[in-house]
Amino acid sequence: MHSLEVYLTVSAILLLLGIFAVITRKNPVAVLMGIELILNSAGINFVAFSKFTTGNLDGQVAALFIIIIAAAEAAVALAIFLNLFRLKKSTDLDKADLLSG
Repeated sequence: MHSLEVYLTVSAILLLLGIFAVITRKNPVAVLMGIELILNSAGINFVAFSKFTTGNLDGQVAALFIIIIAAAEAAVALAIFLNLFRLKKSTDLDKADLLSG
């Protein structure tokens, strides 16, 4: 059986990798993957703390909401990125400086 520190270490590594991907990438799909890593890190924290508290299922419920929100976020972000590509003919996020087409 693993201790809470193992789960928190894995979660911290995922969080750092996600932040690194969001900061350094210019491709919108890679930025979206970094955001997904950050959300998965939060989900691991919720489930780990729920596992190590007695009789409390709030962590699993919170993780389920995180998965649902991540799926909706991916759909909306993909639509925005496809629209950006259609308007700017590029996937470079630096060119997405205006809200109008």
